[in-house]
Amino acid sequence: MIYAFVKKGSFQDSVSLMLISRKLSASQGVDEVSVMMGTPANKALLEATGFWHSDFATATPNDICAAIRTHEEMPEIVDVIRTSLENELNSIAQGQSGGQHLQKARRWESSLQKMPDANLLLISIAGEYAAELAQQGLDDGKNVMLFSDNVPLEQEIALKKSARSKGLLVMGPDCGTAMVAGAPLAFANVLPKGSIGVIGASGTGIQELTSQIALLHQGVTHALGLGGRDLSAEVGGISALSALEMLAADNQSKVLAFVSKPPAESVRLKVLAAMKSIAKPVVALFLGSRPEKRHEGNVWLASSLAEAAQLTVMLANVEEIATNQPNVAERKILGLYAGGTLAAEAAMLLADQIGAETDKHHHQGIMLNAQGHKLIDLGDDAYTVGRPHPMIDPTTRSLEILKLANQPEVGVLLLDVVLGYGACDDPAFAVVEAVNQVRAARKNQHPLVVIATVTGTQQDPQPRAEQIDALINGDIVVMNTLQEAVLLAHHLITRQPSHQQNAIPPLLQGVKVINAGLRSFAQDLQTSGCPVVHYQWAPVAGGNQHLAALLKKLN
Repeated sequence: MIYAFVKKGSFQDSVSLMLISRKLSASQGVDEVSVMMGTPANKALLEATGFWHSDFATATPNDICAAIRTHEEMPEIVDVIRTSLENELNSIAQGQSGGQHLQKARRWESSLQKMPDANLLLISIAGEYAAELAQQGLDDGKNVMLFSDNVPLEQEIALKKSARSKGLLVMGPDCGTAMVAGAPLAFANVLPKGSIGVIGASGTGIQELTSQIALLHQGVTHALGLGGRDLSAEVGGISALSALEMLAADNQSKVLAFVSKPPAESVRLKVLAAMKSIAKPVVALFLGSRPEKRHEGNVWLASSLAEAAQLTVMLANVEEIATNQPNVAERKILGLYAGGTLAAEAAMLLADQIGAETDKHHHQGIMLNAQGHKLIDLGDDAYTVGRPHPMIDPTTRSLEILKLANQPEVGVLLLDVVLGYGACDDPAFAVVEAVNQVRAARKNQHPLVVIATVTGTQQDPQPRAEQIDALINGDIVVMNTLQEAVLLAHHLITRQPSHQQNAIPPLLQGVKVINAGLRSFAQDLQTSGCPVVHYQWAPVAGGNQHLAALLKKLN
């Protein structure tokens, strides 16, 4: 049996009604209760799911339709459910008035009056009404985040074209996750502040990527969502291009990360070209495609979320450390390694960065000699004839380091410090001693950046932490991996001084939100300290399209 009633003129958001439906379905004698607003789409859904009742025929989008399914005849259940529904709605109303005061407005114009400098409209109303409200926000100069789904494709395209022409951003439709200037928009995690800007056509992709970044002890500036269809052939990545331009202009975002579900190939190439035009490292993850190259220029291509997070954090670490190093641009790199395999890998990594080939013959221990850069394995036989291996006695390397006093063209020295049984008692001391002598001889006009990696554990005879402390106290940079060390070296000799201060997009300087739809989104924003006005949106003229059209003409 289906019993039903209509509550007139009481607009509620769909999530609240779904939660109420679940509670009322637990009532005694009831199989299931479905409570929905009387929109055309919801009416169709009620009919398709077997909850249709003739009383719903005259319900408007501003009315609540309640359908009750029972096994037996029990007409009295209508009054029971009606009372329960009223209690639930009263609870919502009481929840609204409790706690910190949330600014509310019943009309769009009132929302603007309460927060005239709002720069973002967050929409989570039914999809059939969302585009019209989004366009209203764009026309009034607001960026838009469309949490709403079921927005027609042609409306999405029109909205994004309109936004781009106005210098605004549309995130969505069906954009579930974003975080701008610390403000959580819809689904969002609590993230540490950092130097990584994230863009995603994937809500959970953004959440997983940013969470992994946080677990790797880095932080995020902003996370801009695009909606799952943005990189389709039809939409053409309109919002992706706008988001890249915004984060490219943001001085706080030193490294960018981009994640999307499988894109259209033509759009992937267009977005990739836009990434390459940015003077920042970008890590791109296009799910569904297997990158043939590790990186193309400034763009690093990942094949999984975990790899994208690791690459992004590594590049951010390199950027942060480079900021505090002296200018050695256009100087050369010398690598003096005690470990042969370490020298070989460092040579391979540097060759990849500068577009050169490693030395296949290793004459005199030379693993790479290209473009003035040289990496040498000092454990090669050429250096151990009649002398101990440099891991045992560091004298050979110290003598090579001292030669740098007369080689001002070398701006970066790469080396390893290998610990363990059989190795030198204090290899860090030998390195620091030689480097100090070189720096004293070269003086400040010819700075030398020394970048080391340490191989060994805290349980070795030369405890790792103490060796690292000695190096750092000797003004030597210690990196976690050879890849980080080589990337930093290459970055230092190729970086260009930045003379231009970008105009940071207003949205990224601080978010002020008008929230239409789910009240909980407004409450979350308020809790996070973000200024917000909750626009208690309801269909114009109770959903009467003819009357709404007349009112629009009058306005």
